[in-house]
Amino acid sequence: MKKLLLTTTMVLLSACSTEPLKTSNTSNYTDLSASAEHKLRHHSILHFGKADANAEDDTDQSDLNSEFSRHISQGTASWYGPQFHGKKTASGEIYDMYAMTAAHNTLPISSYAKVTNLKNKRSVIVRINDRGPFHGDRVMDLSYSAAKKLGIDQSGTGAVEIKAIAPKQALAQMQEAAAKQDQQVYLQVGSFGNKTKALKLQHKIVASHLPETKMLAAKRKGSTVYKLQMGPINSSDNIAMLNQQLAKIGVTGTQFITETSQN
Repeated sequence: MKKLLLTTTMVLLSACSTEPLKTSNTSNYTDLSASAEHKLRHHSILHFGKADANAEDDTDQSDLNSEFSRHISQGTASWYGPQFHGKKTASGEIYDMYAMTAAHNTLPISSYAKVTNLKNKRSVIVRINDRGPFHGDRVMDLSYSAAKKLGIDQSGTGAVEIKAIAPKQALAQMQEAAAKQDQQVYLQVGSFGNKTKALKLQHKIVASHLPETKMLAAKRKGSTVYKLQMGPINSSDNIAMLNQQLAKIGVTGTQFITETSQN
């Protein structure tokens, strides 16, 4: 797949699947990009280099969200899993207990936060896609995968520090963590429980001469989810331009996602 040169100012909404999806191991995935059944014509290659000095400068989202980017709090975090899996979140997307997401009452939907377990000092980056928690004095509901990485999946709750971070910081920290595990960071433009819908978006992206997407299919307990991704992301140049182009064709939801090597 052509590697993209991307910046870090993003539109940060995503559409998730209605079927369970485990994102921590792409050995569960089947690459459908070159499917004989659905061959796509060659994409125009867009090179995202440095922005034109005369072009209108895009404001970094860290500036746009300066008020919440100073948010740091501590409290008790819990996690929610199977009973909510597949149901709609406050963002409109479907809750996926295996994605790195969280529910919070005040942080903007689709913003990012760094969550640290105060006991073992483990940290994760999560994307806020839901509201809550609505139980006692808990300050955040984590997805199952996020809770497991923090080491609070067995106890059910844990003392954490929550620090809101800008997309630029989220990407940098995700790339650093991914490199240590021989992983890479991708830009996910859609996730569907219906292959026809995934193909429709993929063809739409092709027809718009945008960078190619790779479709991955994951099966779990008899159901399949189809994810469209661009990347991997190797630098930080001009993702704002890419998101503007995607928005013109109705794709207003993208997110950073870490996967194992997808060759």
